[in-house]
Amino acid sequence: MSQWNQVQQLEIKFLEQVDQFYDDNFPMEIRHLLAQWIETQDWEVASNNETMATILLQNLLIQLDEQLGRVSKEKNLLLIHNLKRIRKVLQGKFHGNPMHVAVVISNCLREERRILAAANMPIQGPLEKSLQSSSVSERQRNVEHKVSAIKNSVQMTEQDTKYLEDLQDEFDYRYKTIQTMDQGDKNSILVNQEVLTLQEMLNSLDFKRKEALSKMTQIVNETDLLMNSMLLEELQDWKKRQQIACIGGPLHNGLDQLQNCFTLLAESLFQLRQQLEKLQEQSTKMTYEGDPIPAQRAHLLERATFLIYNLFKNSFVVERQPCMPTHPQRPMVLKTLIQFTVKLRLLIKLPELNYQVKVKASIDKNVSTLSNRRFVLCGTHVKAMSSEESSNGSLSVEFRHLQPKEMKCSTGSKGNEGCHMVTEELHSITFETQICLYGLTINLETSSLPVVMISNVSQLPNAWASIIWYNVSTNDSQNLVFFNNPPSVTLGQLLEVMSWQFSSYVGRGLNSEQLNMLAEKLTVQSNYNDGHLTWAKFCKEHLPGKTFTFWTWLEAILDLIKKHILPLWIDGYIMGFVSKEKERLLLKDKMPGTFLLRFSESHLGGITFTWVDQSENGEVRFHSVEPYNKGRLSALPFADILRDYKVIMAENIPENPLKYLYPDIPKDKAFGKHYSSQPCEVSRPTERGDKGYVPSVFIPISTIRSDSTEPQSPSDLLPMSPSAYAVLRENLSPTTIETAMNSPYSAE
Repeated sequence: MSQWNQVQQLEIKFLEQVDQFYDDNFPMEIRHLLAQWIETQDWEVASNNETMATILLQNLLIQLDEQLGRVSKEKNLLLIHNLKRIRKVLQGKFHGNPMHVAVVISNCLREERRILAAANMPIQGPLEKSLQSSSVSERQRNVEHKVSAIKNSVQMTEQDTKYLEDLQDEFDYRYKTIQTMDQGDKNSILVNQEVLTLQEMLNSLDFKRKEALSKMTQIVNETDLLMNSMLLEELQDWKKRQQIACIGGPLHNGLDQLQNCFTLLAESLFQLRQQLEKLQEQSTKMTYEGDPIPAQRAHLLERATFLIYNLFKNSFVVERQPCMPTHPQRPMVLKTLIQFTVKLRLLIKLPELNYQVKVKASIDKNVSTLSNRRFVLCGTHVKAMSSEESSNGSLSVEFRHLQPKEMKCSTGSKGNEGCHMVTEELHSITFETQICLYGLTINLETSSLPVVMISNVSQLPNAWASIIWYNVSTNDSQNLVFFNNPPSVTLGQLLEVMSWQFSSYVGRGLNSEQLNMLAEKLTVQSNYNDGHLTWAKFCKEHLPGKTFTFWTWLEAILDLIKKHILPLWIDGYIMGFVSKEKERLLLKDKMPGTFLLRFSESHLGGITFTWVDQSENGEVRFHSVEPYNKGRLSALPFADILRDYKVIMAENIPENPLKYLYPDIPKDKAFGKHYSSQPCEVSRPTERGDKGYVPSVFIPISTIRSDSTEPQSPSDLLPMSPSAYAVLRENLSPTTIETAMNSPYSAE
C-alpha cells in the first residue's frame, strides 16, 4: 500500500495534522493525483543537488500536464482550473530555485511518515499527553467564544454611538429652532411643550451616553481579562508546542486560530477607539453639567490604546524557527556561511499593513549576555511583510538567504572561525519592526529560540543534542546561559523525545520494549517513567566500559538507519534495541534458524544479527556476526546480506542459517521486496563470458568452529564469485578451505 493510501486511512485527528503542512508550496491536490510518482522519486537527495532538483521539477510539471490532458477529456472544469492555477504557481515560485521544491516535498513526505508512525504507536508519553489535554482544548474554545462575544458587543456600541449621534442631531435641530423664534413666540404653550421635550431628550441623551460608556468600559475590562488570563496563555502554549515540534514531536497547529482571535480583538479595539473619538466630537458640540464623556473618555481611550500596544507586541511571532534547508530535521543548528531560512508572522491581519511593515534581522543583539564570540548576518536582512508570503493570506515574511558569519577579533585576526565551536553556546536571532497605524506608532521585537553555531557538520550531532535538551527542559525562550547549569529531565520525557527522533528522522518511533532497553543503558531502573537524567549522563559522560556517550551511540544508529536500512526499519523488521541477555531469552525456545536484528552496543553505527540452532546433542546455541557498519553496507545492501549470508561448519558445505525472522516470519516473506536483485547461480568460466570474465558478486560468509559456540568470522564480507567458490569446493576439502579462511591473512 502506498504511503498516501495509508495517510488517507488515518483517524481525523491525524488527518488534521497532515492538513497543516500542505499549502500553495505543495498543494494536496498534486500529492493526491501524483502520489505513486512522487513516492518513487528521491526528493531528499535532490534537495542538495541542483541538477537533480531541476530535472525533478521539470518532470513534475510534465506529470501535471499529463493529468491536465486526462481531466480535460473528462471535462472536469473545476479540476482543470485548479491544475492550471497550481502549475502556474509552481513554475513561477520554484523556477529559479528548484532545490526548494525538493526540500518542501521531502519535508512533507517525512512528516507523513512521522504521523503514520505516531498513529501506529500505542504509547503516548507525558509530553504528548500534556499537549493534547482536554482542558487545553476547552480553553481554546472559550477564547474563541469570548472573542466573538467582544466583537458583537463592539458592534452593539457602534449602534449606540450612531443612535447618540442621531439623537444629538435631533436635539440640536430642535434647540436651534427655538433659539431662532421671536421673543413673543417663545412664551407660547407650544414652545413650552417643546422645551419639555428637549429636557426629556437631554435626559435621554445623558442616560445613553452613560450607558454607552458603561458598555465600553465593560468591553475594555473583558478584553483585558481575556488577553491576560487566556489569550496570552494560549499563545504561550502554542510556543511550547512549537518547541516540541522542533525536536521531532507532534506538529504544532492553532496559529491560524490565534491569528483570528488577535485580529478580531485588534479590529474591535480600533473600532472602540473610533467610537470614543466620536463621543468626544459629540461632547465638543454639546456638553452640559454632569456630562460623563469628559470625565471617562480619556481614561478609556488610554486603556484601549494600551491593550492595542500589548496585543501587537505579542502578535509578532517566529512562525518557523531558523533552519538550514540541507538539514530540515535539525532546526536551530546553523553553520557559519551556510544559508538558513526563518519565517515571521504578524497575528494581526489588517489590509492596511500589507507591504508596509519592514522587518530587520540581527544576531546576538543583547551581546552582554553572551560569550566573546560575535556574529553578523550576511545576505538580505531587511524584508517587508506581505500576505503573499503565505497560502492562507497571513501577514508574513520569510528570510531565505541569511548567513551567519563570525566577526573578526579587535586585533584584526579572525576569532574562532574554522576552530572547534562550543556546541553548548547559545545565540539568538532578533527581529525588529515598526507599526504605524491610525496615528499610533508601535515598535515590535521578537526573537528565535536559541540557536547553536557550528563551523563543521561533524559538530552537528552534539549541537542537536543541545537543542533537544534545551527545548525539553525549559519554556524560557531566551535563556542563553542555560548550559551554565543545565537542569535534569525526567527519564520518561527524555525517552519520549528519543522516540520522536526516530519517528521524525527515520519514519518509525520506538515501542515500549525498545524504550526499556534504552532506559537500562541510561539507568539501572527498568521503569522508564521514573527518575531523572542529567545533561552530563546524556551527552558528556561515556557509557560504562565504552569510549563514547549515549547520545553519540544513538546518533550513529540514526545515521545508519537513514542511509542504509531505512525500508527495513520502517517495516518494523528491525528489533534494534535489545540486550544480548534479552536476545537469548527471546530466541532460546524458537525454531532453529530463527534470527533477529539488533544494533551493536559496542560498535558505533553497527547492526548485527543473531540466530539460534541446536548441536547434535540438542544443546541450544546462539551465533552473532560481527556488526556491519556503514562502510560494509555501502558495498552490499543489508537485505541482500541476509538473503545470501553463508556459514561454513567444519566438514559441512556452506549454508544460510537464517530461516525465520523473530518470532516466526519466513525470511523471504519479510525481506523479499527489499532484495536488490535475484541471487546469482553458481557458474563456471566459459568462453561466452563477457571478455572471458565470470560475473562476480559479494558473498557474506563466516566460519564456525565445531568446538565453539562463538563465531569465528575474520571477514563477514568476503568478495568471491560463485563460480570461483565452486571450483574451490571441487579441488579442496572443506577442512582446507576452513584452514585458509582462518589464516591471519584471510581478513586482509
